[in-house]
Amino acid sequence: MTTAVILAAGKSERMGAGVDKAFLSLLNKPVIAWSLIAFERSAAVDAIVLVTRKDQIDASKAVARMFGISKLKCVVAGGSKRQESVKAGLAVVDNNTKYVVVHDGARPLVDSATVTETVEALKKAPAVTVGRRMTDTVKRVERGTSVVETVDREKLWIVQTPQAFHLKTLLSAYAKLGKTTVTDDCQAVELAGEQVRIIESRRPNFKITVPEDLQLAAALLK
Repeated sequence: MTTAVILAAGKSERMGAGVDKAFLSLLNKPVIAWSLIAFERSAAVDAIVLVTRKDQIDASKAVARMFGISKLKCVVAGGSKRQESVKAGLAVVDNNTKYVVVHDGARPLVDSATVTETVEALKKAPAVTVGRRMTDTVKRVERGTSVVETVDREKLWIVQTPQAFHLKTLLSAYAKLGKTTVTDDCQAVELAGEQVRIIESRRPNFKITVPEDLQLAAALLK
């Protein structure tokens, strides 16, 4: 069994005060609905757990009903940090879950084919992430605005979501973290000494962060 944990509990600080970007309108749907639909349509996913702000649990359930998300099994409140929200989602996955897929709900451009490809890749690795190769020149700046060096971009990738894992691998990795903060779930697995495989993203898959991102996402989704 494969369960998706979709994260939508962020503070949305760069969108403006009092804004929850997961429920902003993107064309004719809330931002979070696009991710829910993509996972609903993926044959590789059996169940969905949605992690939101505590005050958005009822609204999340309403969105799921509105767009026919039959795979949604649970909506839970997230924490103040991303990894706390992931743990909240993992705590309620079905006992029969073998694989888990973690996705940022603020990435509405994800499609079901990408979700399925990511899960299928777990047959050859304990952890898989979607990402793209770095194409811009990269400079390292240690302090202020003074460049220290130019970094070899040939070995650099920008990591996105979905990220898929053998559930036991991810749970074990988080258990070993202690108070260490990670910026994504693959980092937790890396720190535990496990291999992470990257699948190259072939289409836009950026995160909605600032208001201008909504306009760009809308243009790409038309």
